[in-house]
Amino acid sequence: MFVVATFYAFVDLPDFVDKAAQIREHATVAGTRAEIDGLFAFLRSDSRFATLSSKESFTGVLPFKRMKVRLKKEIVTLGVPEANPGRQVGRYVKAEDWNELISDPDVIVIDVRNRYEVELGTFKGAVNPETASFRQFPEFVQSKLGDQKHKKIATFCTGGIRCEKATSYLVKEGFQEVYHLEGGILKYLESVPESKSLWDGKCFVFDERVALDHELHPSG
Repeated sequence: MFVVATFYAFVDLPDFVDKAAQIREHATVAGTRAEIDGLFAFLRSDSRFATLSSKESFTGVLPFKRMKVRLKKEIVTLGVPEANPGRQVGRYVKAEDWNELISDPDVIVIDVRNRYEVELGTFKGAVNPETASFRQFPEFVQSKLGDQKHKKIATFCTGGIRCEKATSYLVKEGFQEVYHLEGGILKYLESVPESKSLWDGKCFVFDERVALDHELHPSG
């Protein structure tokens, strides 16, 4: 059985070229228990990643063909440099507290993923922005939410990275109460029993498994 780990962190890395080379030498994101534990021991040895947390699922086959480490100008492209989770971000909501928040009829719940991912599964009652890519999210906000800045906004995504950037953008635009699901859908499915879940459908993942069910088993 192989462990699949998903994780992210927004930190300043002026030594990003050297760090990328080190990660290529040491890292894997799907492997044996010992290999995954070794990866996180390596990453957390850098104080900038000391608090890094991950979500885990399990599979009988390796879902990645090879390890890739890419240097990019922007992680999950939004096209708004001022939306920086390292400087401003919405309020984190634990998976265990998510149901209570999104059950409030005064809260606007937004799925910040693209339409294909939303069609596979989403939280009951969530708004689908009908985007083909994350870069279109600001246009959705301006056209559909411009007069809702006084409302509570709750966002979610697969693992947390897109909703962190989405909330950073919303805060920058003047929205007063912005929340996002800490750890994303994967953390919610890992933490909340299906009998109490408000999730409906499958969760798209970015590997050969395609989608996971509520027990985090491949369901592509």
